[in-house]
Amino acid sequence: MKIYTLRREQIIARPIEEAFSFFERPENLEKITPSSVGFVILTPGPIPMHPGAVLDYTIRPMGFPIRWTTLITSYDPPHRFTDVALKGPYSYWHHTHTFEKTTQGTIMRDEVRYALPLGWIGRLVRRFWVRRQLDYIFDFRAKAIEAIFRSSSSREAGADTADKKVKAS
Repeated sequence: MKIYTLRREQIIARPIEEAFSFFERPENLEKITPSSVGFVILTPGPIPMHPGAVLDYTIRPMGFPIRWTTLITSYDPPHRFTDVALKGPYSYWHHTHTFEKTTQGTIMRDEVRYALPLGWIGRLVRRFWVRRQLDYIFDFRAKAIEAIFRSSSSREAGADTADKKVKAS
């Protein structure tokens, strides 16, 4: 099984507690996911975040509904949490969200390790579709996060959201 890694990093000009608080609420995922993905949370809210929490969603890539279930395997507020797919389109999905306090606010990092089923067919699908789709989703997410935190900080004089840094492998 070939495991791929997607890494992203973004500076949020807000205190670490505020940034973490936004991301630890699964309900906010819909706000930072492109509508074209058809992302819907099925787990009734509010959803308390803790190790062992199970979250159910559906996504609709190319119009076909897929159920996705994740498990929160680690939760260390306000520094990190990890979700692992129990069911979904990937044969392996391990997403670690980390938050680091800086003089500019908070550095948020995502590291997604994933694998696709179907051997060489999965690798081909990743090459021509999945990699682009993940880039599209995480690019959209970065812009949405920037807009959300810019609007929440615009009420404070001098507050502004810093530019994002993007890395993928």
